[in-house]
Amino acid sequence: MHIRLLTNLFLVFLLGSVSLKAQNPIWTEIAPGIWKSVIGVPDKFDLLKAAGVQPNINALTRLGKAAFPLQESSIAGTLADGKTYLRFPLVKGEQLYGFGLNFKTVQQRGKILLLHVDHYGGTDNGRTHAPVPFYISDQGYGVFVNSARYITVYAGTAVRRDSPEAPVPLDRNTDKKWSAQPYSDAVEMVVPTTGTEVFIFAGPTPLDVVRRFNLFNGGGCLPPRWGLGFTQRVKSLYTADQVIDEAKAFAEKGYPLDFIGLEPGWQSKSYPCTFEWDKTRFPDPAGFVKTMKAMGIRLNLWTNPYVAPESPIYSQIKPLTGSHTVWGGAVADLTLPEAQKIMVGQMSKDQVDIGVSGYKVDECDGYDRWLWPDVATFPSGNSAEQMRQTYGLLLQKMTSDIYHQQNKRTFGLVRGSNAGGSSFPYVIYNDYYSHEDFITALINSSFAGVLWTPEVRGSKTGEEWVRRMQTVCFSPMAMINAWSDGTKPWSFPEVEKEVKAIALLRMQLMPYFYSEFAKYHYEGTPPFRAMNLEAGFGSKQSSELKNANLSENPYLEAVNKEVKDQYMAGEYLLVAPLFKGQSERSVILPNGKWYDFYTGKYAGDGEVIKVSAGLDKIPVFVKDGGIVPMMPPMLRAPASREKFDLEIRYYGSLPGNYRLYDDDGETFNYENGDFSWRTMTVSSGKKGKLAGNVSLVEKGKPDNIGKVSWRFMSE
Repeated sequence: MHIRLLTNLFLVFLLGSVSLKAQNPIWTEIAPGIWKSVIGVPDKFDLLKAAGVQPNINALTRLGKAAFPLQESSIAGTLADGKTYLRFPLVKGEQLYGFGLNFKTVQQRGKILLLHVDHYGGTDNGRTHAPVPFYISDQGYGVFVNSARYITVYAGTAVRRDSPEAPVPLDRNTDKKWSAQPYSDAVEMVVPTTGTEVFIFAGPTPLDVVRRFNLFNGGGCLPPRWGLGFTQRVKSLYTADQVIDEAKAFAEKGYPLDFIGLEPGWQSKSYPCTFEWDKTRFPDPAGFVKTMKAMGIRLNLWTNPYVAPESPIYSQIKPLTGSHTVWGGAVADLTLPEAQKIMVGQMSKDQVDIGVSGYKVDECDGYDRWLWPDVATFPSGNSAEQMRQTYGLLLQKMTSDIYHQQNKRTFGLVRGSNAGGSSFPYVIYNDYYSHEDFITALINSSFAGVLWTPEVRGSKTGEEWVRRMQTVCFSPMAMINAWSDGTKPWSFPEVEKEVKAIALLRMQLMPYFYSEFAKYHYEGTPPFRAMNLEAGFGSKQSSELKNANLSENPYLEAVNKEVKDQYMAGEYLLVAPLFKGQSERSVILPNGKWYDFYTGKYAGDGEVIKVSAGLDKIPVFVKDGGIVPMMPPMLRAPASREKFDLEIRYYGSLPGNYRLYDDDGETFNYENGDFSWRTMTVSSGKKGKLAGNVSLVEKGKPDNIGKVSWRFMSE
C-alpha cells in the first residue's frame, strides 16, 4: 500500500500539479569514502550507463575510509515541475573547482553554468567538450550528479530567503559595502528530469577526492608506451607515398616519431564518412600499414561518426539511426548493440584488422547548427539531449573495446567526453587555439577525469612555435596537428635546434610519464594536474592568513588568486610555461624546497620567484627528494620487451623514493598481473654521501630495464 501511494504521488508530481518541498536525501556508502543517494525516479539512461565502466573497488579500499564530509541536513533535493532541484552547502572562504573542461577559469565559485556538450566557444559558460557534472571543494569533498541532461549550475550565486547565512540587505545609496552579488552559501542545480543519482566523495584532501572519482570511473587509462611518444598529423589529402616520405624525413633529420595521424582524405568520402579507404590515395591499405610498421610508425585515423549514403554500411545501419542527419550523414543510435556491431564490423575489417593502431574521433560535440537538434528522436527512445551528452562516451567505449578484444592498447583523440570517461584511452582536443587557455584547460582536466592536449598547429613566429612545442611535450599527447598547413617540427629553422631538444626530452622522460600514467590507472592520480591539488599549495597556507596583509605578502596573495598558468607534471615536476612575448615570469613554489630541473640548483621554498628562460628552456622545477627516471633520447618508444637504460636523476637532500612501473607496453596482460613496480630510493650513506638503490624485480614479472646510472643533481 505504501509503495502504491508513493507511485500515485509521483504520477501527480509528473503532471505538474504538485510542488514538493525539499527533502533531505538518504545516503548509502557504496565504496570507502563514496556515498550515493537516489532522488526521485532517475532516467534509465545516464552517464555511467553510457560509459559502462566498473569502479575499482580494490584501489578504493586501499585509499581507506573517510567520514561523510558534509552535514547531511544541509543537502536538499526537490522534485517539482518535472525537474529535480539540488542544493549543497558552502562555507565562507570555500573555493570550488571542476564542472568540466573549462578554458579560462580554474576557480568556479560564483559561476552560473549550463553543462552542455559542445565545441568550446571562448566563454566558460558550461558549454564545452566535457561538461562533467562533478565539482571539488578545497574543503576536501566532491559532488557528482549522474545525469545525461543539460544541468544548470548556480555555484554560489543565489541567495535563499531562508538561508541561515542570508546577507543583510544594504542600501546602495549610502553603504559602500553594497554588492551586486551578495554572499551565497550554496551550490544549487537544476536537472531537467524526474530524478537523479547523486554521489558524494570524501577526501580528506582535494587530490584524494579526485582519486576516488577517477577510481569510481574505472581508474585512469594506461596508454601504450608508443602513445606517449611523438605524433604528427599529416595534411588532409596526403597520399600513401607522401605519408611514407614524411616519416622518412623525421628519421633523416633525427626527430622522434611514434605514430602518424591521417586526416579526412584517407576515406573515400568524409563529412559524412564512408569508413573505407580512398583507393586513389591509398591503393593498397594493408601494404601501406605494413610498410609504416616496418619503419616503426603506427597509424591513427581521423573520422567523424556520421555515415554517408555511399558507405558500405549505410543501408544496414539506416534503420538504427536518428531522425536527423549531420552533413547528410546518418547518426547511428550507439545505445543499440546492433548499431554498434555494424560500425565495429566495418572498422575492424577495413582498418583495425590490417594493423591501424587508433582513431581520432571528431565532431561528436557540437556546434548546435551542425549536430542533431534537441527535437531529434532515436530508435532506442533515448532523447536527443541524452545522446548529445553521451555520444563521445559511446564512441570512446565502442572503439576502445575493439582494441581490448584484440589485446592491443590504443591511444587516440576525441572531441567530446563526460563523466565515466576516465578509463578510455583518449585525449580531448579542439579547434580553439589560445596557448594560454590551452594550459588552463590542461589544469582543469585534472578536476574533470579527462585528458587534454595543448596541440600545436601553426605559429606566426619561431618564438611562438617553440613555446607551444615545449608545453605540448609536457602534456598527455605530444602532437603536431598539421592537417591544414602541413607544418613540421623543423618548419621554423631559427628554432629547429630548440624544438628537437624538447621533443627528445619528451622521449627521455618516457619512463617517468609512463609510471605517472600507471598511477593514474591504479591509484586515480591525474598525471598532469592543478597546483591546487599539490600538497603545500592552496588558499589556506597559514594560520595568519585571516589577518595577513596580502599586498605585503606576495606568496599568500599569489596562492589565494586563480593559478592557471603553471601545473604539476607527475609526482615531482612543476611546469611553468612561457608564452609568446614573454622572457620572464613569476612562479609560485609550494612549501618545501624546490630545485631547477636542468641544473639542480636551489630555486626556493614556499615563495614567488621570478624566472627567465631562453627559447631553449621551459621552466621546470623539482621538489626536494624528487627522483626522475629518464632513458636515452630514442626516436621511438621501446618496443614490447625491449630493454632500455635508465639515468635516474635525484634532486635536493631529503630521503627520496619513487615507484617505477613496467609491463610489456602494448597489451592488456597487466590486467592479469603481468606488471611490476620497482622502488627507487635515495639515502645518505657513509660520510653523508648520497646513494641510490633500485629494488629487484619479482621473479616472472616484466623487467625491461637495462643499465642503471644515478645522477645527483643538487650535490
